[in-house]
Amino acid sequence: MTNHIRGETELLINGKVHILCLTLGALAEIEAGLDLGDSSQLSERLKKITAKDVLVLLAALLAGGGNPVSIQQLRISPLDPEVVAKAIADAFLASGK
Repeated sequence: MTNHIRGETELLINGKVHILCLTLGALAEIEAGLDLGDSSQLSERLKKITAKDVLVLLAALLAGGGNPVSIQQLRISPLDPEVVAKAIADAFLASGK
C-alpha cells in the first residue's frame, strides 16, 4: 500500500506494483549513478537525460521504496518510457523536491 505522506508513488513492473520513494539513500544512489558532485547538479543533468539516466533514477527510487530492482533487471523488463517518466516525476513531486 502506498504511503503518500511518506512521498511514495507506485509503478507496475512485470505485473507487480512496486513502490518508489525519494529517500536520502535514493538521492545518494542517484548522485553516484549519475556521477554528480552533489544534488544541486541534478536538475541541470535532467535537462539532457539519457535512457541510462532513467534506469539509474528508477532503480534508486525503487530501492528507496523498499523494492530494490537491479538496473539489469529493469533493462529487460517491458517498461513504457512515458509511464516510467511519469512515475519518476511523481516520486520527486511527492517528496516536495
